[in-house]
Amino acid sequence: MNVPFLDLAAQQAEIIDEVLPVWQRQLSGAAFIGGAEVDAFEREYAEYIGVDHVIGVSNGTDALELAYRAAGVSAGDEVIMPANTFIATAEAASRIGAVPVFVDVDDAHLLIDPDAVEAAITPRTRAVVPVHLFGQMAPVPAIAAIAARRGLALVEDAAQAQGAASTAGRAGALGQIAATSFYPGKNLGAAGDAGAVMTDDAGAAALIRTLAAHGSSVKYVHDHVGINARLDAVQATVLRAKLRRLEDWNAARRAAAARYAGLLAGIDGVRSPATVPGNADVWHLYVVRVEERDRVMARMTAAGIGVGIHYPTVVPLTAAYAGLGLRAGEFPVAEAAAARILSLPMFPHLTMTQQEAVADALRDAVCGTRSETVGATAYVA
Repeated sequence: MNVPFLDLAAQQAEIIDEVLPVWQRQLSGAAFIGGAEVDAFEREYAEYIGVDHVIGVSNGTDALELAYRAAGVSAGDEVIMPANTFIATAEAASRIGAVPVFVDVDDAHLLIDPDAVEAAITPRTRAVVPVHLFGQMAPVPAIAAIAARRGLALVEDAAQAQGAASTAGRAGALGQIAATSFYPGKNLGAAGDAGAVMTDDAGAAALIRTLAAHGSSVKYVHDHVGINARLDAVQATVLRAKLRRLEDWNAARRAAAARYAGLLAGIDGVRSPATVPGNADVWHLYVVRVEERDRVMARMTAAGIGVGIHYPTVVPLTAAYAGLGLRAGEFPVAEAAAARILSLPMFPHLTMTQQEAVADALRDAVCGTRSETVGATAYVA
């Protein structure tokens, strides 16, 4: 059986009858940027996650840049973040001249380590960014306590965690300000690029709206050097339709994660992900750890199973950040994980039969790789 890594067509099929008539009205009325659909989505998403203000923007990277700027980050400031995030977390800081400071993660959940954050703070530190990686809730209360004690801004990167929650609240509603991405593959995905910034701070929200519109709150009056980062109405229409289904889709992801846990429990050499007690994770990705990852991945791909790697290189060791002078071995947990992580198919419409095929292929790949390794070792000896 062939199993796709992601099935976006099934999602689109659920919403197409709602979306097409609205798109037709938008085309007829030439209402493309801002407008009623954007306003409605912002209100609905704000109510859903529990914040006062949501500002829809063009993509998740712009959302992060705007969040950093609204939190007071400027050129020369340091921003602490986990080493194993997507590069956009760092890239958005670099775009405003700030310096990403990378820290290691905990081995159990691969989330930012509060002790590492504390150790990385310097007089130049302006903000810390807990990343809700793979749909898991980062330890925001512990990070928030550090930030409050040291006078730092807390900026959540919630790009992979729409709907995730802990006892403290939903992802995106726990920090001073938060950013998210609605890239099509996210739990709440648009039909193209889109993102949002979330905050309870009315002043920050007003600044973000101005910065996202070329630094202008009144046409041709520019109070800041801004960017062009507005959310378009076409994407807002898709996001509204999908938001109405997000809880059901996230519940389906949780059910699929529970099935995976059972199916993979007896496979030696496969380390399944763990949830922090009290968290309601949303499984944007289901990431296991295996030895000989690349060979396992090749075997599964050959068997027709869609798999991925998120991410094969920690950000501080990419060529983009070679100028920081960081070396292999400085982030031992994140680096070790990067060599072993393997993302299995995960989407709301994933069936039990498909998951059984994934588990069978993973078992065969792991056992086959181990046999090859043992045989090669015996031959060499």
